[in-house]
Amino acid sequence: MRGNGVPQDPTERRVVVTGPPRRTRRTSGYYRPRTEIDEQTTLGHTYVRSLMRSQLRVAVVVFTVLVLLVGPLPLVFATTRNAGLEWVVLGFCLYPALVLLARWYVRRAERNERDFVRLVEDR
Repeated sequence: MRGNGVPQDPTERRVVVTGPPRRTRRTSGYYRPRTEIDEQTTLGHTYVRSLMRSQLRVAVVVFTVLVLLVGPLPLVFATTRNAGLEWVVLGFCLYPALVLLARWYVRRAERNERDFVRLVEDR
């Protein structure tokens, strides 16, 4: 290359090195919680932790009801010693209660997830 910046040899060329932009600009003018979650920012972590906390709260309620419902049964069965009563209680009283409890749990968990999606998508 000569002193004036013109290459002596025609095969000698200028190479331009590019990289990712140093600043990113928001493509939209409004706030996107989904982006916060995808980028794993502190706010996104807070959103996900909120969902997990609400799901855990529902699970603890179901577990508490289950313990209160099933926990005393061995004591009741030990005091009565009636095999027919045990089958009636387990088959006709406890089973429907467990099905209703499971149904409530699934509906509540799905509602929490819908609320979370609505929070993340709408804004």
